[in-house]
Amino acid sequence: MKKLTLLLILSGLLFAQSGYEIAKMVDERIQPKDISSTTTMVLTNSKGKSRTNVMKSKSMDGNKKQIIWFLEPKDDRGVAFLKIEHEGKDDEMRMWLPAFKKVRRISSKKKGDSFMGSDLSYEDMTNRDLKENDYKRLEDETIDGIDCYVLEITPKPEVKSSYSKHISWIIKDKLVGLKEETFDKRGILIKRKSFVFKKLKGYFVINEVFVENVQKKHTTKVIFSDLTVDSGINENLFHEKNLKRLPR
Repeated sequence: MKKLTLLLILSGLLFAQSGYEIAKMVDERIQPKDISSTTTMVLTNSKGKSRTNVMKSKSMDGNKKQIIWFLEPKDDRGVAFLKIEHEGKDDEMRMWLPAFKKVRRISSKKKGDSFMGSDLSYEDMTNRDLKENDYKRLEDETIDGIDCYVLEITPKPEVKSSYSKHISWIIKDKLVGLKEETFDKRGILIKRKSFVFKKLKGYFVINEVFVENVQKKHTTKVIFSDLTVDSGINENLFHEKNLKRLPR
């Protein structure tokens, strides 16, 4: 009887968790110190024509610092992207364009722009600061047998997001995203995203992302391979000068 009572109390506490508390659990999930991968990005337009990019990516601090070098196709080889997120001030984002021999700085006003023609914007590639959004817990759902929290995430006005809100399905026992729907400033659905994670050295690490822009009828599939974690990446790697140095 005591065990049953305890279970009921715990169930009640879990159900009583607010949207913010669930988002905080996701934010505080244990993550690797650093991640390296080979990344394949396949862009497919409304006519079914595809283009494939291959990149090398390294990140640390929960992806708050990231550098990406484009290897393929030949036209894009050498293009590189650097992102350093800051708390309380604008993030740094820079793109090295070897054809023009210049580094382009991406201002906060351009965060809604597409990343290399994909369905991911620069904003999509940054972490969401807990303090910059409001969270509402919606009714839990089970998707293909997977129990999920469902959150409505609304950027605060001062954030100047290119989106009005997101609906996110969070896998309860892993605290990682399963899928998400994103709405434009008019409140109309613009993107559907789905995520696949794999367990690596005790961490849940993202393995695949699929994004569909339902308004443009365009899709982006991102696959992460050759994944390594906690390899001891030097923080000095995340510097503008290293954009011009393709990894060996």
